[in-house]
Amino acid sequence: MSDLLLPRGTVLRNELEIKRSRFIALVARVDSPEEARTVIESERSATPDARHHCTAFAVTMPDSLPVMHSSDDGEPAGTAGRPMLDVLAGIPLFDVVAVVTRYFGGTLLGTGGLVRAYSESVRECLEGTPLTERVTVKKWSTLLPHGEAGRFISDFSARGWHVETTYVASGVQTTISTDDDVVAALARLSSGRIIAEPAGLTPVEKACGVIARGVAIAR
Repeated sequence: MSDLLLPRGTVLRNELEIKRSRFIALVARVDSPEEARTVIESERSATPDARHHCTAFAVTMPDSLPVMHSSDDGEPAGTAGRPMLDVLAGIPLFDVVAVVTRYFGGTLLGTGGLVRAYSESVRECLEGTPLTERVTVKKWSTLLPHGEAGRFISDFSARGWHVETTYVASGVQTTISTDDDVVAALARLSSGRIIAEPAGLTPVEKACGVIARGVAIAR
């Protein structure tokens, strides 16, 4: 199963008010546990007068299980961080951190009320957000003539291939990431003049839908 992610650079915010308590949610794409903790500390520093900063994150690790973490930050055990993490896991969404900052309004919500408030804060923050999926595809290498490189690269991009280029004296060194038949496509486009060589495998991220209400995935 491919990993589902927020697009790189995504930072989402949402605010709920329940019985005069304010629940201010932030959800962001991160690429490491250290980056997740940096986001958390930034939110703490920005709102030091808040009663609670409850957190959850899920981060993939190379050749290992994902790092999953949650904190209730002074709320009753299991009423904040874990429900937030359950929302992320229900998609399931990775490489993501959620922080819900609570300003207490003077009315106790009870354990059930807190679970609903914290999970709803994250759920509403994510609603309607685009999703990407990380998949492993084949990588190809080819050298394009300077005079024709623009035309070829435009065609590659239109096909949805991930393309990286380096300009060198002999042409445009091009790396293509896709599971499509690059060899056949290049043969047709260049009348057999240009060939592509396999260059291993690589992960790429592709748009795959949005997060709908109830954290269902619309593809």
